[in-house]
Amino acid sequence: MIRVPSPAKLNLFLHITGRRADGYHELQTIFELIDLYDWMSFDPKTDFSISITGLEQVDLKNNLIYRAAELLKPYAQKLCGLNIQIEKNIPMGAGLGGGSSNAATTLIVLNQLWQCRLNIQQLAQLGLQLGADVPVFIHGQNAWAEGIGERLSFIDLAQKQYIILKPDCFISTQLLFSQKTLTRDSKPNTFCAYQLKPSSFGNNFEPIARSLYPQVDEAMHYLDQFGQAKLTGTGACVFSEINDEMNIVEIVANAPCKAYVVNSLQQSPLYDFHL
Repeated sequence: MIRVPSPAKLNLFLHITGRRADGYHELQTIFELIDLYDWMSFDPKTDFSISITGLEQVDLKNNLIYRAAELLKPYAQKLCGLNIQIEKNIPMGAGLGGGSSNAATTLIVLNQLWQCRLNIQQLAQLGLQLGADVPVFIHGQNAWAEGIGERLSFIDLAQKQYIILKPDCFISTQLLFSQKTLTRDSKPNTFCAYQLKPSSFGNNFEPIARSLYPQVDEAMHYLDQFGQAKLTGTGACVFSEINDEMNIVEIVANAPCKAYVVNSLQQSPLYDFHL
């Protein structure tokens, strides 16, 4: 049996810079990997079926793990069935990329287990069919992202600690995108500009998420007392960088919802993975 971690990510900012003819939105963001992990176990079996335990609330055919495996099957030189077990620690629908990370982990592990012999670029291209932030987890490095999130420039980020709050709500990304007040014309920027003044880079979805979901507004108000609260992805999670003045134990204990203390990663634990 193979057991591996599947990391989460934060969007340190998220700007929508335009809309393409096909309806997709152009964006700019920074993906930073963090040490909040789901754990995935892959247990080969003699028949060719795939079963997944630990995510029963998601229909198998819609499960990104299952869909990732199906995408790889045509390339398999040594196909086998699998029992895949997932221990979920990354909250779902939270803007932390858990589903995309699980799909990427599946592609990375099965590429070797099934002897598909795809390179990292080919795997990332396959992953893009499952979601715009799957490629960053396949590459396993922090990145400045553009396009729909698939054009990646890998970057070095300083080691940080964060407090993350998970408000007790499930945000509809579709609902946020449908709002007429959503800013869709942020001026394109550069990583150099971000490094000079990161506090001026926000998330275009934040004001809408706060107005539609009171729990998000409450969590951001709470974290704003101690630092600068930010929304990751389209939410619902909000986070703040930890500084020396913060009493972390007290902040976590008094938080209005579930809280996590995490560290940033320079690379995914699956970077350069070999069986």
